Amino acid sequence: MKIAPFDENAFRMDHPRGTVSFNYLLMGDRSKPLENYRYILGRQEADFLMPRHCHTFEQIRLPLVGDMNLGEQGILREGEVGYFPEGQTYGPQDDPLGTPKQLQLVLQFAGASGLGMGAGRGRGPDNKEAQAERRARQEVKFPRPRYNGVVVSNPTHFSYLPVAEWPGVERKHIGTYTERQFWIEFITIEAGAEWVSTSEDARRLTVVLSGAGTVEDTEIGRLGAVEADPGEKARFVATDELVLYSVGLPPIQLPAVPSDQFDIVTTDGGIRFEEKAEEQHT
Repeated sequence: MKIAPFDENAFRMDHPRGTVSFNYLLMGDRSKPLENYRYILGRQEADFLMPRHCHTFEQIRLPLVGDMNLGEQGILREGEVGYFPEGQTYGPQDDPLGTPKQLQLVLQFAGASGLGMGAGRGRGPDNKEAQAERRARQEVKFPRPRYNGVVVSNPTHFSYLPVAEWPGVERKHIGTYTERQFWIEFITIEAGAEWVSTSEDARRLTVVLSGAGTVEDTEIGRLGAVEADPGEKARFVATDELVLYSVGLPPIQLPAVPSDQFDIVTTDGGIRFEEKAEEQHT
C-alpha cells in the first residue's frame, strides 16, 4: 500500500508544452506496462493550446478548479468527470489561464487493448526518468476507440447510496467501463465513521477531495492519495467528513483471439497529433 500526503511544494514544470506544472501524487511500475499508471495533479501556469490528438492509454480527468476545453466535444466543467478512452481523439484545446489557476486531477493508465503504458512524455518525478525531447519516428499501434467521444459525467446528477454494513458511509457510483470493467466512484464517510476499501483482484487509487482522517492510522487530508493493491484492505477513519474519489483497476485480460481493432500510425511516440498528418494504415 502507498499512502501519499499532499505536498503543495512538489509541483514542477513537466508538461511537454511547458505551460502546466505537475504534482505526481502516485506512480505505477514502468516495468509492468499493463499495470502502469500515473496520477497527476496538473496546474495550468499559462495559456494552454493543444491540437486535436489521442493517446495509446486511458485517461480520467476531474477538474477541481476551472474548466477544460474539449474542442468540438464541448467543455469539461469544474467538478465533472471526463473519461478519455485510449485512441479517442479530442481537442483542439484552447484554455486561457484563469484566476485562480486551473487545477485538475489526471489519471493515466494502461487500457483494455493490452498495449500497456510507458513513461509518457513528461520527465516523471525525478530527472532519472527524463525522456528525449524528440524520439525517432516509428510505427505505433493505436487502439480504435471503444466509445464515440469523451465520456462526460456530472456527479451532481448522481445519488449517494448507503454502503451496507458501514454506518455513516455512502457511495456514488459514476460508471464501469470497457471489458476491463474499471470503475469510478465517490465515497463519503461521516465524522467518526469508518470504511474499509477492499477488492480481491482490483487495485484502488483513491484521492481525498475534502475532509480529514486516517488511512491505516496514517493521517491524511485534502489531495492525499492512496494506492491499495489487490487483496489489500485500506481502512479509512474520518475525523472530519471525508469525501473520497476512487478508481478501481482490475487486471487486464487479453482475448484468446488477438484483436485486430488497431491502426498503425507512423509517429514519434504514444501520442498522435492530427495537425501532423501522420502516415496511417490498418
